[in-house]
Amino acid sequence: MAYVIKDDCIACGSCIDECPVEAISEGDIYKIDPESCTDCGTCADTCPSEAIHPA
Repeated sequence: MAYVIKDDCIACGSCIDECPVEAISEGDIYKIDPESCTDCGTCADTCPSEAIHPA
């Protein structure tokens, strides 16, 4: 199960730096590629706005 980034994303970039498989792309609200996501949860652990959740 991949993680998803919800609307409360503040686009701070902390999740991009932590993703070991580079599954996160930048934008107004960042997005996680479900095909690349390995469900490690590192991004969710580092998100200051708690915008990342399991799909």
